[in-house]
Amino acid sequence: MAISVNTNTGAMVALQNLNSTNKELAQVQSRINTGLKVAGPKDDGSTYAIAQNIRATISGFDAVKNSLDRGVSAADTAIAAGQSISDLLIEMKEKAVAATDASLDTSSRNALAADFTALRDQIGTIVSNAEFDGVNLIDGSISSISVLANDEGSSITVSAQQLSANTGLSIASVDLTTATNAAAARSAVDAAIDTANSRLASLGTDAKSLEIHKDFVSQLQDTLTQGVGNLVDADLAKESARLQSLQIKQQLGVQALSIANQAPQTILGLF
Repeated sequence: MAISVNTNTGAMVALQNLNSTNKELAQVQSRINTGLKVAGPKDDGSTYAIAQNIRATISGFDAVKNSLDRGVSAADTAIAAGQSISDLLIEMKEKAVAATDASLDTSSRNALAADFTALRDQIGTIVSNAEFDGVNLIDGSISSISVLANDEGSSITVSAQQLSANTGLSIASVDLTTATNAAAARSAVDAAIDTANSRLASLGTDAKSLEIHKDFVSQLQDTLTQGVGNLVDADLAKESARLQSLQIKQQLGVQALSIANQAPQTILGLF
């Protein structure tokens, strides 16, 4: 083989191999530093695009979960208020039944009537305060609320349930001033109890459906996150072993280049 001081073929080959090793080493170090085998479109354009689309879906589900959380909280607030109202109605029935006794004296009847009215007024207080984030599902101000079901904008509807003493339960005008009125009040309270419990059941069903869907969305988000990881995450054990190999290869490449650069000096021995 011809020896030339102008062109050192051996050094050129050694340098090419060293540059290739350095490039691979930089890639491995990037994967170890980021934990990703596909950190950008230059690594793998198609895989990066797929991963980004899935990440967008995952991010959208964060908004869905927030919407579901608000819906569940609004429904839970209404249910808690409804349970208190149902308990008050049971107390009101007790007062109404007691007031149907025609033998009651005036002071006893007045005391029962006052208690009955106070309990009914408490229902109004509960209804007006059963609000979460500006949403009240039992005061008649709205007919329903809609919460997000997915990142494409589909929604789940929660129906409002009117539980006010006036329009919701129809007990605003009853009283216990006479035994006859007390009997009518008892019937009205019985109907109100049935109505309240039925509407509470509807609220509970809607709230349960929101919680089930929230759990599903959370599981789906976890599955998608795992899928992205399968696409772009680096196998750090594998990359660590490869790093050791490339570091040794790099050292050998440097030595090979050094030997190749010394080759032209052998020409001096010919003179």
